[in-house]
Amino acid sequence: MQSWFPFIPESASTVSSEVDALYFYISGVTVFFTLLIAGIITFFVIRYRRRNPFEIPRPIEGSHKLETLWSVIPLIIAMTFFVWGAKVYFQMYRPAQNAIEVYVVGKQWMWKFQHATGQREINELHVPVGRKVKLIMTTEDAIHDVFIPAFRIKADVVPGKYTTEWFEATKPGRYHLFCAEYCGMNHSGMRGFVEVMEPTAYENWLSGNAGQTSPAAAGRGLYESLGCVSCHGANAEGGRGPALIGVYGSKVVLSGGQSATADEGYIRESVLNPQAKIVTGFGPIMPSFQGQVSEEQLLQVVSYVKSLSTAKPEAATSKPPPPAAQPSATPKASPKR
Repeated sequence: MQSWFPFIPESASTVSSEVDALYFYISGVTVFFTLLIAGIITFFVIRYRRRNPFEIPRPIEGSHKLETLWSVIPLIIAMTFFVWGAKVYFQMYRPAQNAIEVYVVGKQWMWKFQHATGQREINELHVPVGRKVKLIMTTEDAIHDVFIPAFRIKADVVPGKYTTEWFEATKPGRYHLFCAEYCGMNHSGMRGFVEVMEPTAYENWLSGNAGQTSPAAAGRGLYESLGCVSCHGANAEGGRGPALIGVYGSKVVLSGGQSATADEGYIRESVLNPQAKIVTGFGPIMPSFQGQVSEEQLLQVVSYVKSLSTAKPEAATSKPPPPAAQPSATPKASPKR
């Protein structure tokens, strides 16, 4: 797709017009002052040129008002850049609420996508128009970068961590996706497409590609096969390790007195380097699974832990204290431990 200006890609997301407006504003100010300064320099070169070899220029007295003026005006203009840019930045990078989550794994030289409902794609991503889509991204090897020009979004995909970006497409169509970080010999071939569809067509596409295991279901299988259930409880009730129900998104109290937010990065680190952040009340007994699970499997485990957060607790996560004895006229059976 082409826009009205040949050097600018199609504007097809909720933030693209904001980015374009800021870009044109900065470009306009730059062009204006470039022409102004060049014109003044040209005028001074001609007007105050030396007309004979013995001419002595007349001394010019300084002006505090003029110096203040040419200091304050650029400051005001620079602050408009900052304020407008900060507004657009926070609009683009504030986490999207109620967004469709898509897991992205970069690999030399392809993009692998998996929807929360299980559908997998390579170098192509289908999304509905008018819905927020959040990309949770990582890489198996070198650093990559997800760049969708029509949506004006771009974010590095860094080894060893998760990065996120979101968009909301406003026009159905087929848009280019590029890797914008040099990642090796075939970097230029690491590209794909985002297919934006009408909601009905998107639902038909989902149903036509049904039957694949969702990331949460696959993560549950890994959770059980790796033996996580033996420490965190068959029903995530907690045991030798902290409970996992409701942990995602909560504040976790650590053994040193600090706290951490249990986001995707925290869960990933807890699987690969469990000694880095130990929950208060528990010992450093969890083994590392570094090298035993791939990046795709890690995303599946993260998805499963996120699926346990339907009953998110309000208080910070820590080892639960033993229940206090309650007087009762009728003896009750002891709770299952």
